[in-house]
Amino acid sequence: MGTADIIALTEKYQMSNYARLPAAFVRGEGARLFDAEGREYLDFLGGIAVTALGHAHPEVTRAVTVQARNLLHVSNLFHVPVQAEAARLLSDATIGGKVFFCNSGTEANEAAIKLARKWFADRGREGVHEFVVLEGSFHGRTYGGLSATGQPRFHKGFEPMLPGFVTVPFGDIAALDAALTDRTCAFLVEPIQGESGVRMHPPGYLKEAERLCRQKGILLVLDEIQTGMGRTGAMLAGERFGLLPDIVTLAKGIANGLPLGAVVAREEIAAAFGPGSHGSTFGGNPVCCAAAKVVLETLASPGFLSEVDRKGEILKKGLSELAARRTDVRKVRGLGLMLAWEMEVETKEIALQCLRNGLVVNATSGNILRFLPPLTVTEPEIRHALDLLWISLPDGGRK
Repeated sequence: MGTADIIALTEKYQMSNYARLPAAFVRGEGARLFDAEGREYLDFLGGIAVTALGHAHPEVTRAVTVQARNLLHVSNLFHVPVQAEAARLLSDATIGGKVFFCNSGTEANEAAIKLARKWFADRGREGVHEFVVLEGSFHGRTYGGLSATGQPRFHKGFEPMLPGFVTVPFGDIAALDAALTDRTCAFLVEPIQGESGVRMHPPGYLKEAERLCRQKGILLVLDEIQTGMGRTGAMLAGERFGLLPDIVTLAKGIANGLPLGAVVAREEIAAAFGPGSHGSTFGGNPVCCAAAKVVLETLASPGFLSEVDRKGEILKKGLSELAARRTDVRKVRGLGLMLAWEMEVETKEIALQCLRNGLVVNATSGNILRFLPPLTVTEPEIRHALDLLWISLPDGGRK
């Protein structure tokens, strides 16, 4: 079946809630994708920061295959060995404490919202239930995550949002201080705003926000769904800013493409989830956890994360050099292999032209071009991607 046939089938039988690009990929290998006609592409989107170790990673494939032969599902009414092993690795690699597995990032944020409120309720403080969030934030599309998302365009048509979420301006520490009241249970924040276009907080903002939370007895919840799992050259992006959160939410790259999300919480906080308080039928599925074990072990291997940081600097330098030859690029921003161009123009057509030329990138927030290659991307692939990007840009923006 060719690409045109696949597109026609999709349009006939699936809802149109995705603005799909005109490509149908059938195979992947490392940082490369192949469409139904066998054409090769460099993948600098990585399934939106999901394929951390690249496509068809041999060790992930082996682990998934072995697990699928043995046991696909057993339910969380029982102990699941591979799930317990993945939890140990994840706890050790992040903030310690305990882990809850679910299926996605938005589910992880839903669980974190419930956990934070339950922790205060268990202490007789039911009135402490509000979350402070930031303008431009994105925390998912279920009602809790959507209500926490500080972008009204995502709310349109789905109002009313759930109560208990207070949105403050991005980067304004005085506004944050004023919003953290005796009703606030947590400050929920992305260390780098992803869907808003790889927006970096002002220097010192996150550390001062952490200080305010500690001073006022408020939980600090880091949404590391896009920034975590080595994406910025550290296991958690919060490490890059010296943060010690109470709760962390994770997903995307955790299982290299299989559906898995997680909440990691300090042991004292995690104790609020007793039997029956929260659950997930498929959360921590054995096959997904087998993939996660490989990801976690690989990220923890000597030199891996420092290589991510090094390759991120190569990509950032290359993007900066191209930007210097343009009049339509305002800035390059990001950390590690989570980078973006902020442009003077809309980027949707540029991303489409990149696709035509064999480079997969992402246009987001109107004027942002986002780059999220696999963490295993090679230096020659980075150089090639920069060449493909250059020939995809409109002539009018060149100096």
